[in-house]
Amino acid sequence: MRADSSHVPYKRSPVMIEDLFVRNKAWSAERKAEKADYFERLSTLQQPDYLWIGCSDSRVPANVIAGLEPGEVFVHRNVANLIHPADLNMLSVVEYAVHQLGVKHIIICGHYGCGGIRAAVSGERFGLIDHWLQPVRDVADRQFSCRECWSDTDLDRLCEASVAAQVERLARTPTLQAAWQAGKDVAIHGWVYGLQDGLLSDLKCTVRGVRGG
Repeated sequence: MRADSSHVPYKRSPVMIEDLFVRNKAWSAERKAEKADYFERLSTLQQPDYLWIGCSDSRVPANVIAGLEPGEVFVHRNVANLIHPADLNMLSVVEYAVHQLGVKHIIICGHYGCGGIRAAVSGERFGLIDHWLQPVRDVADRQFSCRECWSDTDLDRLCEASVAAQVERLARTPTLQAAWQAGKDVAIHGWVYGLQDGLLSDLKCTVRGVRGG
């Protein structure tokens, strides 16, 4: 009786660090074969319309899942795609994107199955990351009755709620307030990505225009 290969777990061959240079050369050659001036054009132009604030999860590469080319999206990633008002790294990226690059859309994108979301409400202690994930617990405490038994569905809803909360947090930052008061046309969107189907969903929590402090 033959085994059903559809139930065999996918195993990827290990990639050695040296292989990355080989893959890079192949990728570069493919791009130049498609368009001879691909890298020449890319090196002289960065005018993205989008700033993507996403999770550091390796399965969620911004330009790949959005079908965008390098140069078309400015990217910042951190664990669980959180907006911390004291995160100077993130704030610097946002300020540069809004005031220098002139992006029109900021997309805060979470993803179902996020390890950061799960860790935040697991009740376990992981060290420094526990402080980073506090905004997720704040959302959980305000909006959910779950305290110990979080199902996958509960975690998905928490992921969505956290994204919406980060949209509001970013909208209240001085950088966005100043941009809107200066008449800049920039909107903040909340999206979520499905690892199971590769699809993006709009959470309908977009913020545009001047918001009160």
